[in-house]
Amino acid sequence: MHAQPLSQDPTQVRRPETAAATAPVVPNGGTRGVRDRGELEAFLDGVMQANLRDKHVAGATVAVVKDGALFFAKGYGWSDVAHRTPVSADRSLFRIGSVSKLFTWTAVMQLVEQGKLDLDADVNRYLDFKIPATYPQPITLRHIMTHTPGFEENGRDLISEDSVHIMPMREWLTTRMPARVRPPGTYSSYSNYATALAGYIVQRVSGLSFDDYVEQRILVPLGMTQTSTRQPLPARLKADVSRGYTWGGGAYRAHPFEIIGGAAPAGAVSSSATDMAKFMLAHLEGGAPGGPRILAESTMARMHARAFTHDPRLNGFALGFYEKSSHGLRIIGHGGDTRWFHSDLALVPSERLGVFVSYNTSTGGELSFGPFMNEFLDHYYPTPAPPVTPASDAAAQARRVVGEYTFNRRAYTTFQKAMGLAGDVTVAPADSGRLLLHSALGDTRLVPVGPLLYRDELGGDLVSFKAPGAGGRATYGFLGFAPMMVLERVPWYASVKLHWVVLGLGVFVFVCTVLAAVARAFRRRFGTPRVEDALPGRWLVVTPALLYVVFIVTLVAVLGSSGGLLEGPLTGLRVALALPVVALLLTLGGAAAAVTHWRRGVGTRAARLRYGATVALALLFAWSLNTWNLLGWRI
Repeated sequence: MHAQPLSQDPTQVRRPETAAATAPVVPNGGTRGVRDRGELEAFLDGVMQANLRDKHVAGATVAVVKDGALFFAKGYGWSDVAHRTPVSADRSLFRIGSVSKLFTWTAVMQLVEQGKLDLDADVNRYLDFKIPATYPQPITLRHIMTHTPGFEENGRDLISEDSVHIMPMREWLTTRMPARVRPPGTYSSYSNYATALAGYIVQRVSGLSFDDYVEQRILVPLGMTQTSTRQPLPARLKADVSRGYTWGGGAYRAHPFEIIGGAAPAGAVSSSATDMAKFMLAHLEGGAPGGPRILAESTMARMHARAFTHDPRLNGFALGFYEKSSHGLRIIGHGGDTRWFHSDLALVPSERLGVFVSYNTSTGGELSFGPFMNEFLDHYYPTPAPPVTPASDAAAQARRVVGEYTFNRRAYTTFQKAMGLAGDVTVAPADSGRLLLHSALGDTRLVPVGPLLYRDELGGDLVSFKAPGAGGRATYGFLGFAPMMVLERVPWYASVKLHWVVLGLGVFVFVCTVLAAVARAFRRRFGTPRVEDALPGRWLVVTPALLYVVFIVTLVAVLGSSGGLLEGPLTGLRVALALPVVALLLTLGGAAAAVTHWRRGVGTRAARLRYGATVALALLFAWSLNTWNLLGWRI
């Protein structure tokens, strides 16, 4: 699903490569756009062969529609490596991840068109359970379709490889409900849960199961015979589904069919490239050629129009589609990632053009979200980046922006918040008012092009910031290439770097403390104890240190187990989380003992310093664990 929403790291987003500042030669005799099938095939053959070779992708499938018809479709590589089964554009089914959401949004708009759903009504009107009234404003379908309902992230139990344990949609929605952490309609934060909620509403209002609804109201009318939301797949399609792969050790490893359980409306679709072409044509032209319309022209226009943006200068959201505008074109679409499959769909209404691509290997994630489409656009719609002359106040503006940020698509109230320790985003000043945006994905130089507005120095991606007042520091950042998430400024005390120092130093000192305790025990048994060994209350330092070491070891073991922390029962985590609570209680006793040592002059000064420093570090360690929801049972 998009931005890795079904992977083990729900905060991750892959930044697309940007267009080169020097545009390539325009094909088709200097005419912008896709015109010649032969030239398109030659271009895509070169691109895809390089993609598969360089990124070790087993197979891929592509479809391009233009001017109301299928213009090009082709499979590349293997759908089954072991059996040397080639990818077929019209037969091979790929798991399209969050591109599936477009089917859910289409179903919602069909029911809106029929007057059965109201985009601006409280969704509780359509549910048989309640979304809590955390804020005065209710959550609506409009909020859900623009990813602004205000839910935190919950990555639990999204994907399984065992169909026996598929959780029914209602059960998943009621037991995996994320907390509401911001008023709806304020900031986008990509939500699989909200999409599943919309799918459940479709099911309840229509009186059909979600699978039956999509099949009867979308797939059959469009003639999409090689597409299904059903899991496992119907018997007639099982032989056509591509295997999903990882690459390692010079070979491909095949994985079982991925099951999107209770969140099926967010990512369950399996489809062929030519079937996805029919779906693109339905949205570009109103229906498959010669077939019925699935939505009225006015509804399509309403669905495709911009419905929300953080900054009118940047890409925003239509109803369900998100804007991917680039190269002087307004583009809407959606990306999709499962663990192994990575897909992208883009529509250019003004060109009557649609492009779909999907890769069946985990390494395809480096290609699907941005790079493939940017290479396509660079070739057919080259647009040199305009020159930039920084304004005189660029340096002062940069000072308002620099700092540490984190994505708002994260957990706030559960242990999953700790996944934020995997990385941060920093904005540092560079020369002439420029900025250096640094993340785990690499560095990007940004040049100022307007008030709190920056552009990638090597391309066209825009980044803007929001600050209170005329001269205040920026509190939010918005990425033009990823409108589904927001950067939130991190206060100094929540800095990832600071907490890594505290946690890393704590683990080091705790290990040393445990080893020192073992050494003291050895001296007492076989040698002569030193004076500081007699310092009373030492067990109030050693025991917490041991508990913290065991906690870290246990947590690493749980993370390395099958499913980690995002699937199945959390028994191991619950046991692990008990250890820091006990350690903190003992540390408080150690703090009282440290005060007593100093008041009474017990032991040597060096021993008292070591004892007090260890207690202080243990308290800081507990504070850090609490910051990341790892102190207590915040499951």
